[in-house]
Amino acid sequence: MPTKKQETGSIGEDLVIKKCSCPKCKRERTLRRLPTNFKCADIICDFCGYLAQVKTTNRKNVGDIPDEVLGAAWEPQQRRMESSIYFPLFLVITNGRQKSIHYLSADLQDRSIFIPRKKLSENAKRAGWQGFTYDLSKIKDRFVRLF
Repeated sequence: MPTKKQETGSIGEDLVIKKCSCPKCKRERTLRRLPTNFKCADIICDFCGYLAQVKTTNRKNVGDIPDEVLGAAWEPQQRRMESSIYFPLFLVITNGRQKSIHYLSADLQDRSIFIPRKKLSENAKRAGWQGFTYDLSKIKDRFVRLF
């Protein structure tokens, strides 16, 4: 049974797949969801292989990009950054009734927006796991609203 956060994430991924063309090849209806827990990416274009991350958040004003958004696992993200690999980000913002999709290309990202979180305690279900936060506070103007 998916958690509320997982349900919200699925809503965002479904919206991107339904409303967006592939940013690379420009084809419509070619974006597909990757398997759950695929590292650092959520969708793929089944024509050109384009990969992207989708993050979904709730806000009163769907046009207002938040200062920060929770990311995923820090270790794979850190390894990719060490190799200068960044995935584009689709940011879906919803307030329940309204939704928006904002896009941040990979070339407009840098290490400074990825902030590691504290590792989970040894008593946690996933002890030692470490996530990260996207710090969007200084790069909000780099996003393009798609929907």
